[in-house]
Amino acid sequence: MRRAGSAACRWAVIVCEIMGWLIASPANAHHSAAMFDQQKALTLEGTVKEFQWTNPHCWIELLVAAPGGTRQWSIEMIAPSQLYRLGWRPGSIRIGEQLTVVVNPVRDGTQGGQFVSAISADGRHLGYGIAPGAKP
Repeated sequence: MRRAGSAACRWAVIVCEIMGWLIASPANAHHSAAMFDQQKALTLEGTVKEFQWTNPHCWIELLVAAPGGTRQWSIEMIAPSQLYRLGWRPGSIRIGEQLTVVVNPVRDGTQGGQFVSAISADGRHLGYGIAPGAKP
């Protein structure tokens, strides 16, 4: 025998599932890399102002000498949990450290980019496939 409330209950479950999906889907939007020109690689030489070990992405703030003064570049990395699995730690990059960083620059020309790799002044290679501190 069929229950009177079962159809209403099924609809309530379906509506809740749809609402959950709609609410959760915008969380994926911030992972787009469309703002970066991945066809270009730009090499920056500078001094680390800050290394932010934060969610959802880590950041390197790099001070780069430029005509007319120093410019600050914001370099976006992957999530700390991903960096950790690749051998990175919060102290892998230190304030005041000299770095040569390769980035995919921001398309609009602002001082920003997506991290590709880096080499420290003492020759440490830093990248996603290379553990920090590894020598070539």
